[in-house]
Order: sequence, then C-alpha cells, then structure tokens
Amino acid sequence: MKQLFTRILGIEISYTTKVEDFIKHKGPKITYTKQPLQSEFFIRSNELLFEQGINDIQITMGTWEDVPCFFSAGDRSTIPFDIFSASFYLLSRYEEYLPHIKDVHGRFSPKESIAYKYNFLQLPIVEIWAFKFFEKLRERFPEVKLVQKKYQYTSIIDVTSSHGFAHKGLVRSIAGVFLDLSSFKIRRMIRRILVWTRIRKDPYDNFAFLIALHKEKAIQSMFFFLFAEYSTYDKNVSPNNNKFKYLIKSIADYSIVSLATSYVSFGNIDLLKKEKKRLANVINRPINCSRARYNRVDIPETYRDLVTAEFTDDYTMGYTHEIGFRAGTSVPFYFYDILLEVQQPIRVHPFAIHDYALRDFKHKEEILTHLSSIHKRLKEVNGHFVTIFSNELLGGEHPVDWKDLYQSVIEKYAV
Repeated sequence: MKQLFTRILGIEISYTTKVEDFIKHKGPKITYTKQPLQSEFFIRSNELLFEQGINDIQITMGTWEDVPCFFSAGDRSTIPFDIFSASFYLLSRYEEYLPHIKDVHGRFSPKESIAYKYNFLQLPIVEIWAFKFFEKLRERFPEVKLVQKKYQYTSIIDVTSSHGFAHKGLVRSIAGVFLDLSSFKIRRMIRRILVWTRIRKDPYDNFAFLIALHKEKAIQSMFFFLFAEYSTYDKNVSPNNNKFKYLIKSIADYSIVSLATSYVSFGNIDLLKKEKKRLANVINRPINCSRARYNRVDIPETYRDLVTAEFTDDYTMGYTHEIGFRAGTSVPFYFYDILLEVQQPIRVHPFAIHDYALRDFKHKEEILTHLSSIHKRLKEVNGHFVTIFSNELLGGEHPVDWKDLYQSVIEKYAV
C-alpha cells in the first residue's frame, strides 16, 4: 500500500483496524476486507495478504477496462480486483518462490512469469493500476490530490570487461593470440596486436565518449564495475592493475561508480564483502549499490546476502534477454522477504532494457520502435526508465552501430 499510495501516487495514508475510528473519520477512506461496512469505497480482499508462507496460487486473468488484472474481487468491490494483493504478488516476486526450472546460470526464466504468459511484461502494470485506481478515488473523493512525480531516466553502464585486449597480463594475452589462431580469427589477432602496439585504441575503451555524452545531455548515469579475480565467467582486468584502478577513479569523478558483483560471489557473502571493500578503497567512497553478474537473482537468498553485505540498493531486477518489467513496475521498491515475513532494508531498482535483449534486432529503427513504446508508457505514469548497456557491446561488432544507437537512446528518452 505504501508503494501504491506513497511512492507512486504521492498520497500519505494511515491505517486503522477499529471500526468506530473508521466510521468517525470524515475524510477519504477505504475498507479492505471481505464485506463493506457502509457504502464506502470498498476493495474486497483476496486471501493472499493474510496468509503466511508460500502457497500454490492459481491465477485467473481478467481485465479492468482493457488492462490485464488478476485476483478478481466480485461485483460489490469498487474496482474489479484486489489491487493490493496483485501488486504484492508481482513486487514480492511471489512466483519466483514457487517451483520452477532455472536456466544454466540458475536464473528464473521470463517465460515462467505470468507477465510473459499473459502478454503484459512490457507494461509497468503496477503504475497503470495505481493511476486508474486514483481516478476511481477522485470520482468518490474530489479533494484527493495526486502529487505529480516526474519521469526519470537512468543510464547504467555495465563494465564487466573494461578492455578487449589491453591490460590483460602476459599469460592471458598470449593465450588470446593462440585462441585467435586456432579459431582462424586473423582479423581479431591483428586488432589485438595493433592495440598492444598502441596503433589502435582498445575497442572497449569508450569511456571518454560516454562521460562526454552524459555530461552534454546532463543525464543520470551509473557505472557498475566488475572488480574481481579471473574466473570462467569473470574476465575483467585484474583488480590489482593500476591502470584499471585509475580508470575507475577517473570515472568516479563524473558519475556514480558501483559494484557489479562477480559470478563466483553469488551465494558467497565473504567474497561479496571483499569485492565491495576493495572497490570502495579505490574510489575512497562507500559502495552502496550492486548489480549481479549475468543478472543472477535467487529469491530471497540473493537479497538476504546483499543486506548482510550492507548494500542498500540493487539494480538487478530485470531480464537479460527480454524487454520489460520483471516485477511489473519501474518504480524502486523495498524487497519483502515472504519466508521471513519482513521488509528487507534494500531498495530494488527495476530496469526495462538490457542491451543483450536488443542483439537479435538487425536495424536501429526496430530497436527504437520497441524502446519508444516503453518510453511512452512510462511517460504516461511518470515512471523511471532504466536502461543497461555494456561498454563491451558498445565497442563490439554488430549489424547495428551500438554507439550511434546509444546516442539516439539518450537523445530520445532522457526527457
């Protein structure tokens, strides 16, 4: 209710379980129960928010004036579904507690979600519900005022491989040459040598371009650096490399620098704390924000680990290969741990677009069409548009010019 009323609509609310206090109150009021008391604004409650633990819930989809909804509330309810239970189901990631098949990286598949199955993944559905709910409230209580929040845009840059060829160390560099030769990637080997001899710039080193663009357009940006030892899935420059440290410090002068937690730190709190402390020592500032490598989130353990490691904000809530809203919202929310029945002190920032979800498109116009649709919907509900691009893809080879695409995204959707 705080998410819907306070954080989305900007309306302060209070609660009572005493019937006499409710009846005496002369201002706007809502009953959330099985039966209305009088002729007040009434929402018939589903059982979900009164239960404990996880149960196998059967979802039956309906519509509210052409908007998908579930947890039908019957004819007597002022709105046709329990908006609070439905929002909680999505925000708590209830469905991710239920038995499901994980992918090779232990991730929840978007195809398992009700948003994907019922075709509302690309809608900030919780905000849409909230604004429609407000219109119904205003019909009954004209004095209720909406506190207009502004649309926001945040650009996140994932730096899980700061350089393609430079600063990799002698052993990794030689191994790279042999790998290029064995796979007949002669052009790649030539580029590698040109970077070593400083004839050409490393293709992933586009940080000056990014900083200049962000500064020119005055946008909110964040850089998440993988700052971990080499492993199968963690292949950034060594955290002991002084040039890498200098790069991080220089970016921290212009943008927020945070931690992209490593693949091997998943489920390893001690390593998580070590990576966090090591990066904080480089920029001489606390590290409060995280993003998990490969967007790995295991509900609820991942957020428990982040709380233990003293992170306050996380930016992993989204899908790598699907456009849309994993938790049904674009607005940051506090994670609720259903098994412990407690709101954890970590704020979850959903993202809508990950650049890997755009790789199957062959033309810039196709991508911008999809992004325009998301942007339009977020503008309508004063949402928060978060996009994730990696310096690696921005510097890679692709039918689409990634730098040009990124510049278009900034110009079109930052406002």
